[in-house]
Formats: sequence, C-alpha cells, structure tokens
Amino acid sequence: MRPEIPPPNAPLPIEKKKRYVPVLAKFWLSHLFAFLWLCFSFYISLPWLTSLAEIVSFPLAFLIIGGLAYVPGYLNAFLLLSLLLDKQPAFKNEHPTDEVTVLIAAYNEEDKIYQTLRYLDRQDYHGKIKAIVINNGSVDQTAAEVERAMKDFSITIELLHEENPGKFNALNLGLTTVTTPYVITLDADTLLHPSSVRYLVARMKSSPEEVAAVAGSVLVKNGRENLWTKLQEWDYFLGIASIKRLQGLYQGTLVAQGAYSLYKTDRLKDVGGWPDAIGEDIVLTWRLLQKNWKVYFEPLAVSFTEVPTSLRHFVRQRARWARGMIEGLNEIKPWKQPQIYVKYLTGVNMAMPYLDFAYTFFWTPGLILAFFGYFWIVGPMTLLVLPLTILSYSILYIYQRKYVFKPLNLRIRRNKLGLIFFILGYQMIMSPVSVYGYIQETFRFQRKWK
Repeated sequence: MRPEIPPPNAPLPIEKKKRYVPVLAKFWLSHLFAFLWLCFSFYISLPWLTSLAEIVSFPLAFLIIGGLAYVPGYLNAFLLLSLLLDKQPAFKNEHPTDEVTVLIAAYNEEDKIYQTLRYLDRQDYHGKIKAIVINNGSVDQTAAEVERAMKDFSITIELLHEENPGKFNALNLGLTTVTTPYVITLDADTLLHPSSVRYLVARMKSSPEEVAAVAGSVLVKNGRENLWTKLQEWDYFLGIASIKRLQGLYQGTLVAQGAYSLYKTDRLKDVGGWPDAIGEDIVLTWRLLQKNWKVYFEPLAVSFTEVPTSLRHFVRQRARWARGMIEGLNEIKPWKQPQIYVKYLTGVNMAMPYLDFAYTFFWTPGLILAFFGYFWIVGPMTLLVLPLTILSYSILYIYQRKYVFKPLNLRIRRNKLGLIFFILGYQMIMSPVSVYGYIQETFRFQRKWK
C-alpha cells in the first residue's frame, strides 16, 4: 500500500446497470440473514450452552456465549450480507471545481508537516485549495517548516497559532477563518493520494443535500516498520474499511475522522464546531447525525497515515478511541438519533463494552484452558464465527483491490504474516485495550491529545 505513486491515468471503470435495491430493503434483508444465522448458532450451540451452564449457571453461561458467539455472529452476518449488497453510486462529476479549505492542526510535527503539505500541493484537483495550519503550542520547528512550505509550494498556505492545548481548540480557531463552502480536516502526518481531494469533493457534490460530511479512506503508510505496524495495516485495510463501508451504505458513517474528512462549512458551524472531547471527531459526527443530516464514506479518497510503532503508543491511541465512543454515547443516546440506520449503528456501539469485556475476561482465559484440554469456554463451537469473519474480509479484499487500488494505480503490499496475526490474535489485544479506555472514561482519567 504505497503513497508514492503517480495519479491515475484512466477513468473509473463503467459498470453495467443493475437492478436497484433500496437501502431500506438492504438493511432489513441483512437483518433477516443475521437473525437466521443467530437462530442456527443458538441451535447448534445448545450442547455447549448446557455443559457450560452445569459449571457456571445458565445465566452466566448464556452471557459468556452471547459475548463470544451469538452477538459477534449476528454482527458479522449483518456485515457480510451488507457488503455483498453494497454498490457505491457513480459520481455525477469526477472533476469538481469548488474552492476548499484544508485545516491541519499541528503539535510538534516538524518532521512531517512539510511532506504533508507537499502531497496536498500535488493534488489533481481543479478547484482552489487553501491550507490553514494551526500550530497548537509546538515547541519544535513546526512553524518554520510551514513557512518553508509557503515559499516552495503553489497552494495558498496560512499559518495560525493556538496556544490553548487540545486539537479541538486548534481546529475551531481555523474554522473561524474559513470562508469556502467546504472544509477538509487533515492530520499533520497524513499523506494524500494525488486524486484524493478530487474524489472526496466529487462524492459530496454527487450526494443529496442532507449529506453534511464525507469521511475519506485512511490507510497505513508505515506498515513495513515492524510486525506491530503490519498488524495495523490490515486493520485499516480490512477491519476499519469494512465498518466504514457498512456505515456509509446506511448513510450514517459514525466517525468522519479528523485524520481526513470533508464537511460542509455551514453545517459544521451550525453544530458549534469541534467539541471539548477526547474523541472530538466522534462527538462532532454524532451531532451532525442528530440534526438528521447524513455522513457518507468515499473509499477512493485515499490517504496514508502513520500508525503507532509500539504497544505503548498503540494502547494510548486505541484507548482514546474507546473513550471517544463512550463520550458520544453519553452525549447522544442511540434512541435520540432520528434515522433508523443511525439508531442501529450507534446501538451496536452500546454493545461494544459488553463484547470487549467478554473477549477480555472469558475468551483469553478460555483459550488458556483449551490448551490444557478444558473446552468449557473456547472450543470447536467458537470457531463458527471465524468463517463469517474471513468471508467478509475476503469480500472487502476483492472490492479494495478491484474498485479502489486498481483505479488509483496502487498495489496491495505483501504482508502474509501480518494478516495471519491480524485474523487470529488482533482482537485479543484490541479488547483489553478498549476495556482500559472504558475504565479511563468511567473514572475521568486525564485526557491527552497525543
């Protein structure tokens, strides 16, 4: 997955028209398939449920198996059919010319900000791009690097200073100066594919009026660094991308991530900009959705970001994400969302602490017991979730290769070892980290941007 590539030299492939299936029909068909899978799972798991109930009682056995098999199986089945039914609408115009402003909040990014601006300068976008870099209390040479970029690049670059710590403070300062109809947020360490801005704006221009934001596609640029980054490369390429596609299909992408997303400026200002939250992009997106606006996802608007290279930094990042989800749930309950799809999607987030708790405190101990021949918790039945997971990832892999990477002249880097560890062991790391984040938010631990 390489960011150093030329712009695409061919238009997107034109597909033959297929019979249109309404989004609502896709939604209920996917639920029906998931419900049938759940019934099948419950039926074949009765011996497992009965034997485990003899050891820990029926309610606890049902709770354990529900967190390890029933609920994950339902969600995976829903995801699988949704991906099969998904078809991204065609662009009305692949070459929009609307003026856009790009906000980049930067804190001690002297080694990355110049390259980020260079990739922004190389966009094949036909409209005017203005970059506003908000230096958020950096103590290195970030400002000097921005000033160097001002001299070297053709795009308009403005440098602002915000001494109050917090990414939300930096972005809100930048927002006060935006006069264009669209505004993009971009992380200071994120590189854009040459056609990325064009596809992001094209998706917005091709969408209904009620669409307030479009999330771009974020992939990993430092995936070769070590095994840890190789794992995350597959997480972004398959795990996060599959969830984004699912949510985008149902018009309620739950996170227009600050790393790379496009917003309508007036809608952004209507909700007061970015909130004072550790998951400022999550809460912001949910506020937009609560206004009965929609948030889409554009897989062709590809960007490449740096992921944590150590377990310590990974834990910090993903714990922040978990805290941000809880912040969103605390502020806006799923039943207060006006759209049925968003009610469901945010409702799934309410189940995530339960699933992460079950995986952390039941799966891992159960796996250890299985090594000693005690298949009370982890056994053959738990493996039934794996085929659905592999199938859904396979569908997304084919989609990414054919409809995203091929048109953009990208290639999928060989990373078999990372893929194996990602499928078999990644969740055993992710769930405890998420539980740690939930605990941090429950007890109001000190918040840190980075």
